[in-house]
Amino acid sequence: MSLPLKTSFRGVTTRELMIFRGQERYAEFSPFLEYQDEEAATWLQAALEFANEDLPELKRHSIPVNATLPAVQSDQVESVLRNFPGFRTVKIKVAEKGQPPQQDLARIRAVRELHPNAKIRLDANGGFTVSQALNLIESLGDIELEYFEQPVQTIAELVQLRKALQDAGRSLKIAADESIRKATDPLLVAREKAADIAVIKMQPLGGVVRGKHLAEDSGLEIVVSSALESSLGIAQGLFLAGSLESLEYDCGLWTQNLLADDIVKEPLQVQNASITIAMPELDPAKLERYRVSPERERFWLERLERCLELLQS
Repeated sequence: MSLPLKTSFRGVTTRELMIFRGQERYAEFSPFLEYQDEEAATWLQAALEFANEDLPELKRHSIPVNATLPAVQSDQVESVLRNFPGFRTVKIKVAEKGQPPQQDLARIRAVRELHPNAKIRLDANGGFTVSQALNLIESLGDIELEYFEQPVQTIAELVQLRKALQDAGRSLKIAADESIRKATDPLLVAREKAADIAVIKMQPLGGVVRGKHLAEDSGLEIVVSSALESSLGIAQGLFLAGSLESLEYDCGLWTQNLLADDIVKEPLQVQNASITIAMPELDPAKLERYRVSPERERFWLERLERCLELLQS
């Protein structure tokens, strides 16, 4: 499948993904195109688990979710956030390649002006240096942040940034995403005390079971997030979030609203910025409409076979 986005998201304008049916249900396999097979195989492990194993026992049946604002110009903020009616929390993307810091500040200030009561969290996807992250935080003035997600790239830089914030008397929480899901040891962030919050994603971490273990073993606060998936992929993340013992933050599982269309008959039900956990029904007409070319199908089938070989070995 190739689904169009409403606006560019980290340079992506369409989202390619594979849907397959296992013994129990359909699942989504959607590693980003630039990922090598070793990393993509973990995403396949998650999809195979979801398609073939029993669903987890749920501790809750509705998941509070946040709006996500791509690195758009400040005059586009209002129109993008209309896709998330009633949101309480917004995650703002910053550190987009090619954009100066002034654009990040303008975007953040526009959100605060338009939505004075919303909680704001930032996500740099590791795009800043320590000094750049500190400069942005200082430039925000009295704009309070709920937390700053992956402001810098490495665990050592996360530790350095947390120390600098502590020395400056700032209590801003730091969340880790890439430093967990791209690490050979996802618990190293916790052991190094490099973050306050762990952002866990069902596909990149290899499934619900591994995601739950990470949440429990890390000792960190938890946010469950998506990887720009269809409603089927979002549902997989919802089951992970619903299975956790504790969930104190709005989760990043509302990103299907960034897609111009989806592959399901009915969208996931969002009320009061919370999504009811459910398995969406796929729409055969949309599956056909967004089917990729034969060349792209071969790409995905060959990728699937290579990743499966890696898992079996």
